[in-house]
Amino acid sequence: MNLSQSHPDISPEEYLESEKSSPIKHEYIQGQIYAMAGASDAHVTITANLVTLLRNHIRGTGCRVYVADMKARIEHLNIFYYPDIMVTCDQRDTNFEYFKCYPSIIIEVTSPSTEALDRGDKFSDYQELQTLQEYVLVSQNRQRVDCFRRNTAGRWELYSYRENQELQFTAINFSCSLTDVYEDVSVPKTFNPNSAELL
Repeated sequence: MNLSQSHPDISPEEYLESEKSSPIKHEYIQGQIYAMAGASDAHVTITANLVTLLRNHIRGTGCRVYVADMKARIEHLNIFYYPDIMVTCDQRDTNFEYFKCYPSIIIEVTSPSTEALDRGDKFSDYQELQTLQEYVLVSQNRQRVDCFRRNTAGRWELYSYRENQELQFTAINFSCSLTDVYEDVSVPKTFNPNSAELL
């Protein structure tokens, strides 16, 4: 995500209007716009796998799944992000054509260049969404998914999933194998120091 110098300080309304015709997607943080980088083969494949699984699961429930091009608005922070995947089950979101305000789940597929931001500032900002129940980070470099789940006390608990485990999103009663998430994705082998072999 790189700062665009073409619009040093613009309003949310100006941002939304300009984004409709922009050939490059931008995220918006308190008057500043940031150009979005392209994605790798692994990133796109993981995203497509998850969207397919989620769409099949929520069909007919009233929930909707959005991928990449739909913005999440954090209104009181004056921020618009483009999550890789977002699921909303709140009927209020049908009123917004170019962004959603009430997601239940947000998923980001991480890379070495984005993981710190996704785990840090973005997660902190997303926590301000009162309807958000699960924030999910999916590694594209190894079979690992970290799901941060809001408990009944409002605190975020980490649930980590590894190779061949069953991934669960309790917000929509969804589960699938990590093998399905990483279908057609080549991930580096991991080293087991106990056996001195590649896994």
